[in-house]
Amino acid sequence: MATSTTFTLFLSLTFSLFILTTASSEADILLTFKASIEDPTNSLSNWSNSTATNLCNWTGVTCTASLSLSIASLNLQSLNLSGEISSSICILPNLTRLNLADNLFNQPIPLHLSECSLLETLNLSNNLIWGTIPEQISQFGALTVLDLSRNRVEGKIPESIGALKKLQVLNLGSNLLSGSVPLVFGNFTKLVVLDLSQNPFLVSEVPTDFGKLDNLEKLLLQSSGFYGSIPESFVGLLGLTTLDLSQNNLTGEVPQKLGFSLSKLVSFDVSQNKLYGFFPNGICDAKGIINLSLHTNFFNGSVPNSSINQCLNLERFQVQNNVFSGDFPNGLWSLPKIKLIRAENNVFSGEIPDSISMAAQLEQVQIDNNSFAGEIPQGLGMVKSLYRFSASLNGFYGEIPPNFCDSPVMSIINLSHNSLSGKIPELRKCGKLVSLALASNSLFGEIPPSLSELPVLTYLDLSDNNLTGSIPLELQNLKLALFNVSFNRLSGQVPFSLISGLPASFLQGNPDLCGPGLPNSCSDHNPGHKTDNVSKLACALVSVAIAVGILIIVAGFYLIRSSNRKSEMGIWRSVFFYPLRVTEHDLIMAMDEKSASGSGVFGRVHVVALPSGELVAVKKIINFGSQSSKALKAEVKTLAKIRHKNIIKILGFCHSEDSILLIYEYLQKGSLEDLICRLEDFRLPWSARLRIAIGVAQGLAYLHKDYVPHTVHRNVKSTNILLDADFEPKLTDFALDRIVGEAAFQSSLASESALSCYIAPEYGYCKKATEQIDTYSFGVVLLELLTGRPAEKTESGEDSLDVVKWVRRKINISNGAFQVLDSKISNSSQQEMLAALDIALRCTSVMPEKRPPMPEVVRALQSLHSRTYLSNAEFSASEEV
Repeated sequence: MATSTTFTLFLSLTFSLFILTTASSEADILLTFKASIEDPTNSLSNWSNSTATNLCNWTGVTCTASLSLSIASLNLQSLNLSGEISSSICILPNLTRLNLADNLFNQPIPLHLSECSLLETLNLSNNLIWGTIPEQISQFGALTVLDLSRNRVEGKIPESIGALKKLQVLNLGSNLLSGSVPLVFGNFTKLVVLDLSQNPFLVSEVPTDFGKLDNLEKLLLQSSGFYGSIPESFVGLLGLTTLDLSQNNLTGEVPQKLGFSLSKLVSFDVSQNKLYGFFPNGICDAKGIINLSLHTNFFNGSVPNSSINQCLNLERFQVQNNVFSGDFPNGLWSLPKIKLIRAENNVFSGEIPDSISMAAQLEQVQIDNNSFAGEIPQGLGMVKSLYRFSASLNGFYGEIPPNFCDSPVMSIINLSHNSLSGKIPELRKCGKLVSLALASNSLFGEIPPSLSELPVLTYLDLSDNNLTGSIPLELQNLKLALFNVSFNRLSGQVPFSLISGLPASFLQGNPDLCGPGLPNSCSDHNPGHKTDNVSKLACALVSVAIAVGILIIVAGFYLIRSSNRKSEMGIWRSVFFYPLRVTEHDLIMAMDEKSASGSGVFGRVHVVALPSGELVAVKKIINFGSQSSKALKAEVKTLAKIRHKNIIKILGFCHSEDSILLIYEYLQKGSLEDLICRLEDFRLPWSARLRIAIGVAQGLAYLHKDYVPHTVHRNVKSTNILLDADFEPKLTDFALDRIVGEAAFQSSLASESALSCYIAPEYGYCKKATEQIDTYSFGVVLLELLTGRPAEKTESGEDSLDVVKWVRRKINISNGAFQVLDSKISNSSQQEMLAALDIALRCTSVMPEKRPPMPEVVRALQSLHSRTYLSNAEFSASEEV
């Protein structure tokens, strides 16, 4: 028995020693590999001898499931790595997967990695890999996945690539490949994904042997230089789910048998080619397709209905920018899973049937510039998922159905240049409507005042109709970047804010309209005008009286509070996160009128000198009682743990039953708002402004993605961006809702301004904190930096105009962006500024889903110094939304 136990213990010790020896050996290999890599962010800091026994916990390392715990996979994606990809990694005996994607490796294709005899997956996508694909690529015979996409690989695809017969995924997209594609792809019998897209220098016919790839599911050839016809052999791709041949130079007809064979198709896209003819009669069989797209071609012919209504899984149908004619496939409109229908810029005819109500998942319809006719069906208003309906330049007639905009997510409507008649229906239900274009119809009646109840309505074009009555005064409450009511029969005074910044041509053709800059200026001798003045004077006097009363009450309250000041000293509690060596009494006594440096909606800020001579900023916030003392301390402690160079430090806090004193580090340059307001005297260069923008974006990205728990700032504006001596920005006043409570936060924010120019439009109806709302606010700040214009500015004799509206109006009027850039900045920076302007416009998109996440914004801004942009930056209002 003792012998057996001893033997078992011996085996156990031997096996443990083997594991330690193996781990140590493979750790040495990885450390050798690491030595050839530059790791500026220290992402591989836990790769060290001291942690070698925990090798499988190293960053990016995955071990085998067997008892030997050997390294099977190395995933170092997106770590900002550069340097040399060393072949030393191939000494690892069981390495099967190597992922170095999204880094900065700058070298030719590392052929020496073919020494990794078991390597099945090699992903080098989105690096700086350059040079040609060498003939020796055949040495990677074990690969099942090869991804070299988004690099700078150039030259011809060698025939030797056909030796990689085990490949299941081959991605060479987004490179600089040229020449013709060799006829060797028929060897890839196991291939599931083939991507040769976005290689603009490829000049090749589509190889016929692609049709031999029985297991192929995705074939992506878009945005390259393919020409000729679509091979008949494609009918053999029975498992194909995605076919994208868009943006090439293809000609000829779509093979007639294609529709019968590709029953599993998910995406069919041959856009921006020169194809012509009919759709194949059996484009869908009973099994159905999920995604059919044939947009942007020069097809010449009609598309028969065939069995399109059998495509019960069809989600996307795109045939735009062709010369299709004949009746549009009627069955498409009622497919249960259809999401997108795009057929603009063709010669389609036919009507939209009322059965469109069955398309319960339909999101987007774009059929502009065709020959559609008939009435807008009532069933369209029953599709609650529809967010875009664009059918301009057709022959639709009759009245717009009253339920037309009942979809709660409807954002864009364009029915311009049709033959519609009747009145504009009430559109109260589509609270997310951004753009409404009804120009060039035969609409009559008045402009519905209820349009002013649409909180995010930004583009309104009602020109060339027969509208009568006055322009509703309420419309001036909207942030309209485009407002065109020209050539109607409107009358009365135009609200001034609707004229400001817009050309008079948007109002012309209405001789009975009056206002500044119009032929009829609304004479001051108008009795009604005098009555208005009297009313305004009376209102002003009442306001003054109310203000005086409030001041008296406030003064009395202040005196009462002052008399009790000493008695309050005993109920203060403090928590300091840094050695401030100050008492609550010292802070409170120092917070007098002399120390006040400003006040915001959430409290007044004082600059207080500590006994050490150090300055701190103290914000006094009224505690509305929604937070218990324990919860309050927990929230502030959580926020105080935030450590980022672009976020202000919370040094500590004091609290009583009714107040909170937040103690921040003090920054001597003040706020960004102060800087912008004095830009006339202080000419801040673009490099400094870009640095500020990057810093703010980094701070927000950290709050949104890196800090745990993820946090939304909720109050981003230039007053809450402070600058240190080197103009490095720091965010302050973040996540105050977690300190004062949600109800108090909402109340305070509403008291500041219901239409604050920093607040995203959707906040008016959702009242929900989102990262997209922070992104919008950042976009406003970026526009301030680009234009040198405060977020809200009152011109001489004008109402205030926020910077988002001002920029969009300027761009919409002239289709150019140079005029909005701050003229005080050197012309040599214009290209970078135009690129930043594009970012700002995306951040301030009225549609939240189109705003980029802040980490993406950071990357885009950081790349501006090394990227080259086109000098002519034009931003289309319709594309933006």
